[in-house]
Amino acid sequence: MAQGDTKLSICSEALIMLGAAPLSSFATGTDEAQVADRLYDDIRDTILMQYPFSWSVKKVKLGRLASTPINEWKYTYALPGDILGNPKAVFNVGAVGAQPVRDFEIYNLGLYTNYEEVWIDYQYRPAEAVFPPYFVRLLKTALAADFAEPVTDQLTKGDYYHQKAYGAPSENMRGGLLRVSINIDGADRPAQTIHEFPISDIRF
Repeated sequence: MAQGDTKLSICSEALIMLGAAPLSSFATGTDEAQVADRLYDDIRDTILMQYPFSWSVKKVKLGRLASTPINEWKYTYALPGDILGNPKAVFNVGAVGAQPVRDFEIYNLGLYTNYEEVWIDYQYRPAEAVFPPYFVRLLKTALAADFAEPVTDQLTKGDYYHQKAYGAPSENMRGGLLRVSINIDGADRPAQTIHEFPISDIRF
């Protein structure tokens, strides 16, 4: 793990990659601090949602709401407040090796189904301190790509770091350091199915 990494340290290193000074705080009021603070969260979440990294997925049992749904389903379950996107898999039992189910709907931050108990695998936003080094490197490079124009007014720097992070246009943003990160994460765990895509099928 890249122990000790924070939003501030990651943004600072991205700025250094552009030839700018590192940040001492987001409250300094500098243009660099404002750009980094405003753009960081969206960029981090977008990269996380590109792939179900093993260290960003967890399983929980959902809490059933007392209110009766005004639709064809019997029960409503509250989704976790820290969920990114939709659940990667939904189960009606919590046993090891359980198979995902498909008869449910998700809208208005709730999961609707007829099952009396529900578990989900879902992606969340871990603290920066637990980001693996390969992901920190990817994130810094992606930040540099988006910071480049507002910080340096140089589109060529943005294009350079964008390609380094995501690969050539022909790779549809699945190359570069993102591809490296997916490969490393996939190699660290056994073959399994996440959100209907076998990991062995999405390794590059």
